[in-house]
Amino acid sequence: MRVLLLLLVFALSGCGSPPQPDGVLRGDPLDVMFLQMMIPHHEQGVSMVALASSRAQDEDVRMLAAAIESTQATELDAMKGWLNSWGEPLTAPPDSHAGHGGMRRSDPEEIARLQALRGNEFDQRLLNVMIAHQDDAVQMARWEHGSGAHKEVKDLAGRIEKSRSAQIEMMKKFLTRV
Repeated sequence: MRVLLLLLVFALSGCGSPPQPDGVLRGDPLDVMFLQMMIPHHEQGVSMVALASSRAQDEDVRMLAAAIESTQATELDAMKGWLNSWGEPLTAPPDSHAGHGGMRRSDPEEIARLQALRGNEFDQRLLNVMIAHQDDAVQMARWEHGSGAHKEVKDLAGRIEKSRSAQIEMMKKFLTRV
């Protein structure tokens, strides 16, 4: 019942794509919405952790940032591939998801602050910003894992939930020593 209600809400709000008479495979509206929200979220995360290579003081922070960057770049390729194969746009129209939580993104002012920092101050700020950023990813992934339709997308969501939760715990530990 819950899934049917969600589908109705998304259909009425313009999310996802209607069935196409041309026989082209389309993505499930819930999966499409998840991917369209995660792509800009991942791109923002990649841009933030990329700063660590030249700004971070702590070697563990640099290594974790590089791992996050690599993992999320790979996930971005997969997400874009699914949307492309379904004939869906990579991004949703502006404000199309406002009715159900909107885009979860880090504050652009925080990113500007990060760009101005170096050393220990950068490490602390990056860890704090990324803890919140990765928690947003966990929340979106939990929703998709429980409500999505395509096995591959749900599996990705499960991996995102587990890996980001582990990263959050690691970053919390790093904060106690940087």
